[in-house]
Amino acid sequence: MTDMLTPVLTDTWDAESSWRLDTYLAHGGYEGLRAALAQDPSDIVQLVKDSGLRGRGGAGFPTGMKWGFLPPPDGGPRYLVVNADESEPGTCKDIPLMLASPQHLIEGVVISSYAIGCHHAFIYVRGEVLHVYRRLLAAVQEAYDAGYLGTDIQGSGFDLEVTVHAGAGAYICGEETALLDSLEGKRGQPRLKPPFPAVAGLYARPTVVNNVESVASVPGIVAKGADWFASMGTEKSQGHGLFSLSGHVTRPGQYEAPLGITLRELLDLAGGIRAGHELKFWTPGGSSTPIFTAEHLDIPLDYESVGAAGSMLGTRALQIFDETTCVVRAVSRWTDFYAHESCGKCTPCREGTYWLKQILHRILDGEGQPGDIELLLDLCDNILGRSFCALGDGATSPITSSIQYFRHEYEAYISGTATPPDPRLATLFDDEPQAPAAHAGAGGR
Repeated sequence: MTDMLTPVLTDTWDAESSWRLDTYLAHGGYEGLRAALAQDPSDIVQLVKDSGLRGRGGAGFPTGMKWGFLPPPDGGPRYLVVNADESEPGTCKDIPLMLASPQHLIEGVVISSYAIGCHHAFIYVRGEVLHVYRRLLAAVQEAYDAGYLGTDIQGSGFDLEVTVHAGAGAYICGEETALLDSLEGKRGQPRLKPPFPAVAGLYARPTVVNNVESVASVPGIVAKGADWFASMGTEKSQGHGLFSLSGHVTRPGQYEAPLGITLRELLDLAGGIRAGHELKFWTPGGSSTPIFTAEHLDIPLDYESVGAAGSMLGTRALQIFDETTCVVRAVSRWTDFYAHESCGKCTPCREGTYWLKQILHRILDGEGQPGDIELLLDLCDNILGRSFCALGDGATSPITSSIQYFRHEYEAYISGTATPPDPRLATLFDDEPQAPAAHAGAGGR
């Protein structure tokens, strides 16, 4: 089964001191940059378009097309901003990538900046992951010292400064315009669009905002070609991607595979559901995507197939839950998160997530009333498509999809016939869990 894996971004994770520049260079690092600097920037943009690379941050928008939206140069600055504010519940791909192999990202930043005519790039990291922030700062300094950042990069005449910025830990700053406001020192709240960041982004200048994995995928495309990248995945969802398996699975972790792989195949690689249990439900792209059940095990995990089945591929955060999990309780926990993280800018999300939270708590406390399920669905209908950004939409997804597949569990709580779940059965750990030994490529100094 391991032949389904495509270790590209993860190819050095098990190497000694994988985060060091020397290790990255020994495995072919910066070959893509050398190839890029020998070409015209417009050729790099076209190469990324031809590869079919789509944004790996959740939306799946074609990366090269996004770069092409920038207006013609007018003599002023333009910026590249890397969205490393990974905070979607269940999502854990960008943080281990930056921890184990930050030079993948840095090389991608240099190539992407060269392609769009940017001379100052920003990497916006979630400030709560201090160890990742420190490692990224050290990696950027290594790149400066080796001449891969700064002035006259590798004798090409191209200059680039990179700033690593630590956010304050707000989920809303994963939304690109809220992130830009935060970078400017303002409160992180979504902007009205248009204008879009490509026209008026950071400091009101043309800006490209890309996810970590999107940018880190660029060096491989430049070094090995668009056809190489497009040969993986499906016709409309090309390339490789990181699939994060967590929850009730034997071997949780990162699995880098072509888009279009199925959960059944990933579970085979991960040793299946934990012993003695069976799959109940799962998320294909984090908690803000509609949940799936065991009947969806063989759906190809690509943008089109997952969308046609009623969910979204999102960040490929596959949270796996077995039969010991109470659906209502899990959805309530997610809703607590979204209510807490709502920025409060728009009424549907600010008020709607609050009331969703209150009703779910009422149901779980055994005080549910007839009509509460319809009330939840009505609230979701008044939030979906009416909030300022996608946070409100995402908050409705686990509720509406869980009612679709597990309405009987809600009804059991409301009727008073539900059996309270035993949290000891659902936990992944013993009473006194032991921390696993760190992999060679992800720890140390």
